Parts: sequence; structure tokens; C-alpha cells
Amino acid sequence: MSQPSPHEITELLVAWGSGDESALNRLMPIVYDELRRLAHRYMSHERPGHTLQTTALVNEAYLRLVSWREVRWQNRAHFFAVSAQMMRRILVDFARDRKYLKRGGGALRVSLADADSLTEQRSADLVALDEALTALAELDRRKAQVVEMRFFGGLSVEEVAEVLKVSKETVMRDWRLAKVWLLRELGREAAVDEG
Repeated sequence: MSQPSPHEITELLVAWGSGDESALNRLMPIVYDELRRLAHRYMSHERPGHTLQTTALVNEAYLRLVSWREVRWQNRAHFFAVSAQMMRRILVDFARDRKYLKRGGGALRVSLADADSLTEQRSADLVALDEALTALAELDRRKAQVVEMRFFGGLSVEEVAEVLKVSKETVMRDWRLAKVWLLRELGREAAVDEG
């Protein structure tokens, strides 16, 4: 079976957004592998032994996506950008629900000999990154969207430019500035936590 073109995927997305449920049934097998790739990318940033698995993340995102009605999908890149944002939300909600940041929730038990080999908990990092992205979005929504689509969604510069309807140069400039801003914010937060 040949790989469907982005145009075919866009047609199915538009039909689904217009209420054609059969379009969704044809679309999901086509985009499932890409959704799994996105979910795997997210899960690779999580702590080892995370109770939420890649398939569960894809399924949860799917359930949230199908509950949306009459979405005006622009194209394939727009769909995957929204999917990436949804997966990020699911993981952040999961981390917060598990109280990884409060009262040692989710803490691993280790011997003192093993303690110095541990890295910071990835769920805490995800929540900190989410908070920094939220703060960035309040200052500059587009830069936050660029980070989300590039870092979390794995979209190319061209795909991000297409979704946001800006030039590739604008995406690259936003990407550079957003990374610097986020690194500064995360560094400031780490300094407060240590102090």
C-alpha cells in the first residue's frame, strides 16, 4: 500500500471536521504510526518506569481528538501540531495528578550509594517546562507555538511555517529566541529551587 499524500490526509481532515465520521475511520489508520512516533518522542523525555505507556498516550490523545466537533483543520501539519499539544497536556496533567512535585510523590527509593547517580525526575522537568512555555505564551504566543511544534511535535521548520502562516525565517528566529528565553527561565527556576 502506498503512503497517502499530505493532500489526501488534508482532504480526510477537512471531511472529518465537516462531520463525516467515515473520514475519521479512514484517517486514523493512516496517521496512527505518526501519532505513535509523536507519543514515543514524548515518552522518551519521561522518567524510566513511567506508568503511562506510548500506546495509552496515543489512545488518550485519540479520545480527546474525536470528541472535538467541527474543527477547521488546515492540513496535515496542523493536525499533528494539535496532536502534539494534546499529548503534552496529557503528560503534564498526569504528572500533576500524580503529585510528583509535592511531598515526594512518585519518589524512587534508592540506597545512599546509588543516590548520586540519579538525575532529576523527568516529570518535574516536564511540569517546569510546561510552566515556562505557558509564561512564554503570555508574552509571545507564536514563539511558544513554535517550540511546541518543533520540540514536542517534531515538525519541520517548513511545516511550522505552514501551520502558523509565516515565513521559514520567522520560524527560525522565533525558535532561536524562544530557546534562549526558556533556558533563562528554567535556569532561574532551578536557582530558586536550590536556594
